[in-house]
Amino acid sequence: ASVCKKPRKDRIIFVTKEDHETPSNAELVADDPNDPYEEHGLILPSGDINWNCPCLGGMASGPCGEQFKSAFSCFHYSTEDVKGSDCVDQFRAMQECMQKYPDLYPQDDDDDEDEKKKPEGLEETAPTETTTTKKEESASS
Repeated sequence: ASVCKKPRKDRIIFVTKEDHETPSNAELVADDPNDPYEEHGLILPSGDINWNCPCLGGMASGPCGEQFKSAFSCFHYSTEDVKGSDCVDQFRAMQECMQKYPDLYPQDDDDDEDEKKKPEGLEETAPTETTTTKKEESASS
């Protein structure tokens, strides 16, 4: 006889050798939209925001989670012609919070791109310095 346990969201079934000898009679059950453990996207069937969605990358938790929720909620429920134009203050508060935690919320600025280009610039500088050194050597000879 098989044993079934249902902890949290997963269903674990232990089967015996006898269970494998007969064809399966398992039936697939349609997803229950009211199941709190069921995986949903960003927006729940009710239209509410699913703060547990992995697509948010954990932004709804952490030191700036409340600011993120406030800004994102404002944008989601915004009815302005330019959606979210009424949420500037919430997004500003979120950004100010994130700037206090640069290790948790790295800034993606144009400055980062300039830093990535520096090694290329150094490569371009090296031949010029070498050329200058050769000229100096010729002049001193």
